[in-house]
Amino acid sequence: MPTSKSDLIAMTLAEARDAIRAKKISSRELTGAFVSAIEKARPLNAFITEAGEKALAMAEASDKRIASGQIGALEGLPLAIKDLFCTKGTRTTAASKILGNFVPPYESTVTQNLWDAGAVMLGKTNLDEFAMGSSNETSAFGNVINPWRAKNSNVNLVPGGSSGGSSAAVAADLCLAATGTDTGGSIRQPAAVTGRVGLKPTYGRCSRFGVVAFASSLDQAGPMTKTVKDAAIMLKTMASVDAKDSTSVDIEVPDYEKLLEGGIKGLRVGIPKEYRIDGVPAEINALWTKGAEWLKAQGAEIVDVSLPHTKYALPTYYIVAPAEASSNLARYDGVKFGYRAEGVRDITDLYEKSRGQGFGAEVQRRILIGTYVLSAGYYDAYYSRAQKLRTLIKRDFEQAFEKCDVLLTPTTPGPAFGVGAKTSDPLEMYLQDVFTVTVNLAGLPGISVPAGLTESGLPLGLQLIGKAFDEATLLRAALAVETAADFKHSPAKWWSV
Repeated sequence: MPTSKSDLIAMTLAEARDAIRAKKISSRELTGAFVSAIEKARPLNAFITEAGEKALAMAEASDKRIASGQIGALEGLPLAIKDLFCTKGTRTTAASKILGNFVPPYESTVTQNLWDAGAVMLGKTNLDEFAMGSSNETSAFGNVINPWRAKNSNVNLVPGGSSGGSSAAVAADLCLAATGTDTGGSIRQPAAVTGRVGLKPTYGRCSRFGVVAFASSLDQAGPMTKTVKDAAIMLKTMASVDAKDSTSVDIEVPDYEKLLEGGIKGLRVGIPKEYRIDGVPAEINALWTKGAEWLKAQGAEIVDVSLPHTKYALPTYYIVAPAEASSNLARYDGVKFGYRAEGVRDITDLYEKSRGQGFGAEVQRRILIGTYVLSAGYYDAYYSRAQKLRTLIKRDFEQAFEKCDVLLTPTTPGPAFGVGAKTSDPLEMYLQDVFTVTVNLAGLPGISVPAGLTESGLPLGLQLIGKAFDEATLLRAALAVETAADFKHSPAKWWSV
């Protein structure tokens, strides 16, 4: 069993669960090790709000339940929560100045499910402001640093976005697992560039109640973990139907961990030709080919498929998502809650100054785009056409899944890049989501699995896409990739030396 704090925090969620149930370690001991690690890792800026005292109190309560024989599915396990999930009594900011001091009087359904299962909250992780970004550089609380560094380099790298704080926290062993949200790739893309597992469930599998809204028809909560098995364990607890969210779906949540067994013999794996795009590094395509070989070696059948409308996915996403954002963010007006500008002349001045001072540049950009495409004279030219394209993209997947059970693609067009390298070019930044946005537009489940390192020693991920509400098959295929890749790499802990 673990004998030191570094051994404790290096455990997987499944290992920690089994150790706590066997009473080989206490939740208090485990949580204390993570609280200490988080304090040492402040240079990474992975957390907006640390909740050390609350975490230790939750851990002690958990140990009492364990002693009395009451053991929940996640009893005593310390987790990090993306600061987009409302947590009752604990500040929730969405990484924005406009919500800088907001303390919710209620709990999100996903986090309530976790606490009901006995989990412990270590704190709230940093993110791109209102989840708008691909590098975690738009946060009002400063950018997050990726714990990974290229060989022989001290250059700080981005951890991906928007769930960059969660991905950095998992990669740096600052939690056993974390929650994220995925609107266009914001779980899978950061997981890929930090060498960890990120699962975006089917739209409607997890409740959106209490999750600060970005784009309501695209947002979906999911787990970020060290292993595929851990993702299966987390999703079982996070997922539920919810009367408070009309978009959550009343479909039984299976025991994903048990369904991991059985292998992939006979599984049909589709390779979409449209995902071979110009300008992608050779390392990405080589890893993709290797991934297909790994699955074939385990008994899967590799099938070529076509998703012809993929080339329209990014422009479609960047019309639909900002349009929904402009509507969702209209509520932040300086009146009822959140940041309120001072020295205003009238109500119009209050709106303008509160929003102008409270929102960052990227959020303002997307509100402007969204308002434009919804405005009279442009609605039919942009928003209406984007919705039609979204239907065609969804249909592409339906037709592809007549030939296969899952799809295999790269997760990102490259490894983590340097902080500030793409901030001056929004289009270049948006291209980071080129392989992930289609999944959100179609409402499908997707997972990124760490599969290899670049020549410079940075992690790369492979993405698997599944049929709606068939996360069980998706996870089984992901486990096959994980087993073959045998990715055991972790970043050197340079920040706590």
